Amino acid sequence: MKSKLNCLLATVGLALLTASVTAQTANWAEWETLRPDGEEFTVLLPKSPSSETEKFAYHKMELTGRLYMASIPKGAVIAVASFSGIKSNPALYTDFQRFNSYVDAFKNWFPGKVRPKEAVVKLTQVNNNTFHGYAGREYRMSIGDLNGSVFAYATKKRFYAIVSLNTKKDDALQEKFLSSFYLPDKPPDTAAVASQNMNEQPLPETPNPNVDPKATEGVAPGTAPNNAASDNNSTDPQPNQQNPNNAPQVQRDGTQPPAGRAPISGGVLNGKAIYLPQPEMPPGDAPTGTVMVQVLVDEQGTVISARAVSGPAQLHINAVNAARLARFTPTMLMGEPIKVSGTLVYNFVRSF
Repeated sequence: MKSKLNCLLATVGLALLTASVTAQTANWAEWETLRPDGEEFTVLLPKSPSSETEKFAYHKMELTGRLYMASIPKGAVIAVASFSGIKSNPALYTDFQRFNSYVDAFKNWFPGKVRPKEAVVKLTQVNNNTFHGYAGREYRMSIGDLNGSVFAYATKKRFYAIVSLNTKKDDALQEKFLSSFYLPDKPPDTAAVASQNMNEQPLPETPNPNVDPKATEGVAPGTAPNNAASDNNSTDPQPNQQNPNNAPQVQRDGTQPPAGRAPISGGVLNGKAIYLPQPEMPPGDAPTGTVMVQVLVDEQGTVISARAVSGPAQLHINAVNAARLARFTPTMLMGEPIKVSGTLVYNFVRSF
């Protein structure tokens, strides 16, 4: 009797699995290639995906967001978010800085489209990559009960975020969607420069809301001067990506700008920050403790380099990621803004 029951259960289970696979395959057969007017990409989506275009304020700028999205049965959401409004202008800011601003705008704008009610949002970079000559990044994203991947790329005209989220793991669905995204190849003479700029730092920064939009129209908010690039493992500013030999710069009026002053020491900077996000506690059995991060803050109050100098090693990356997002009021010396070096202290405690 028990043997017959087990056999019956196995037969029913196999039938359900077959029906599930058949239904999924049938759905996939109805997917079609999407080629939106005015966009540079093509992608496979289920027929009749939702689409919307919205202009929204972002740090005193106006960006245009376009969303092409489909919801799959059992909770999956796949989408391509397209943004424009920050012009590509290497003379004013690097591709890295422009990319960071778009990532921040995406993180603020997109979650409300899939979870209208407020939900906890996390976006963590896991890799740098290049796609058809365009430098980009891979992120892990969670919005409430949804988890998945985001691949982001910036072209000269657009920023694209390709999003695959689900309430449960579905590698086949994610692979089908993400692998279908296509951009025409980037001209080879600019692809290498973009890749170099994109890899200056691994994580996005939050733009500085104190930038005057009239003085920097079309400029990525919160961007630092081109000679304020950084290195992940050093607190010393690196040579200008646009001026690798550190040749004297000439201003628009034909004169040379004054030589930059050496950074001053600011000690512990926690109490001086106007924006100080707290690091996330790593999951699992990560230790608790205090981490000190040495930072260099540029003339605009933006952290341009950060390095953990003490504390449990497992906590370093989260502390450094938080430190890079901190913002400060510009420090003045004899009427001129100046760089400041100092430390940020983070206490990691486990909540129960």
